[in-house]
Amino acid sequence: MTAKLIYVATQSLDGYIEDGQGKFDWAAPDEEVHQFVNDLLRPVGRYLYGRRMYETMQVWEAQYGNESDPAWARDFASFWRAADKFVYSTTLKQVSTAKTHLERSFVVAAIREMKSRARHDLGIGGHGLAAHAFRAGLIDEINLFIAPIIVGCGKRSLPDDLRLALTLIDERRFEKSSVVYLRYVAR
Repeated sequence: MTAKLIYVATQSLDGYIEDGQGKFDWAAPDEEVHQFVNDLLRPVGRYLYGRRMYETMQVWEAQYGNESDPAWARDFASFWRAADKFVYSTTLKQVSTAKTHLERSFVVAAIREMKSRARHDLGIGGHGLAAHAFRAGLIDEINLFIAPIIVGCGKRSLPDDLRLALTLIDERRFEKSSVVYLRYVAR
């Protein structure tokens, strides 16, 4: 059985993962949403990141997940640290987290091979890297968390030049934060 490549993103209602100034503080999940994300990502055994997404996520190596942190943060840090991480970058000199591999190029055949051999699903994060995977037809599942905000411009969650038929397989509304979760599979 081939593992799935899963894209997960929090975006504004108008489709941006960052605003025009590169900020995404409006996307920070509350405890309820974060616990849901934990349950969603716990089965992922390998993460594929672009440089900027890796730099955002590497705080889970040492900064978060300590005994003084909430249970949901300790939980996420635990399974994130246990997973293999592949960072695709031509500019990053080295990685600073355990179980992390630096790759200079995104090779479609290598990702297909990785999916076919993986025992657990793979997660992909980072706008540019995900766009390559979308265009290559590698993304199997899309999980979007729609934040209740319009930011007007910035970095888009999904590639502009892509047409992809989807089937909605799950949805959820988080009452406290007004975040809406949508889960799709590619047809």
